[in-house]
Amino acid sequence: MEKNTYCTPLAGRYPSKEMNYIWSDNSKYSTWRKLWVALAETEKELGIDITEEQLKEMRAHIFDIDYDVVAKREAECRHDVMAHVYEFGLKCPLAKPIIHLGATSCYVTDNTDVILMTNALKLIREKLIVVINHLKNFAEKYKSTTCLGYTHFQPAQLTTVGKRATLWLQDLLEDLEELEFVESHMKLLGCKGTTGTQESFMKLFKDEEKVKQIDGKITEKMGFDKVFAVSRTNVHTKIR
Repeated sequence: MEKNTYCTPLAGRYPSKEMNYIWSDNSKYSTWRKLWVALAETEKELGIDITEEQLKEMRAHIFDIDYDVVAKREAECRHDVMAHVYEFGLKCPLAKPIIHLGATSCYVTDNTDVILMTNALKLIREKLIVVINHLKNFAEKYKSTTCLGYTHFQPAQLTTVGKRATLWLQDLLEDLEELEFVESHMKLLGCKGTTGTQESFMKLFKDEEKVKQIDGKITEKMGFDKVFAVSRTNVHTKIR
């Protein structure tokens, strides 16, 4: 293990393999590429000159990331997104001119954060439901097994092991309700260009009605049904 690099028990000791993968580089940067594919598909659907061959090329290299090339390029340009655009372009020479077209860096960074957080919530929900089910069975099994109750850390009236387990179960059910509430309100950033005005897409499409469709199409492609109406993003946008 590298001893000169910060590591956290949250990654090295406590999480499941599934959770560790969600927050891994491969998960993060392949999601960037999925977002670039979704953007290119949307632009093609709305009339931009993008071929099916370009899309196929991009889809074929979603998980094929050369991190050495990315690191070298980032050392030169000092920009993580542009380093990945460059490396993706090397893998996809036909699609290179249309990768990230009209988008700003937050299109991939912020949307990916939302996607990974949502995936993490779904994983926690699945595991929480399993725990709740096991605890329910435990409470039912021991519902008649007598034990001491306690109040103020002192022995009190008799209760049962099953009854005490239902107290833990109730806490977990409230956690599940809160988790599902948060998950149901997760929204994508969408694709709004520099400073969130979508001006770059107006230059590409020259059609306000088409520009209005971009957020909805990308949101649907990425498996969401909600998108932020407005945003303030950064100042890097690629325009052809």
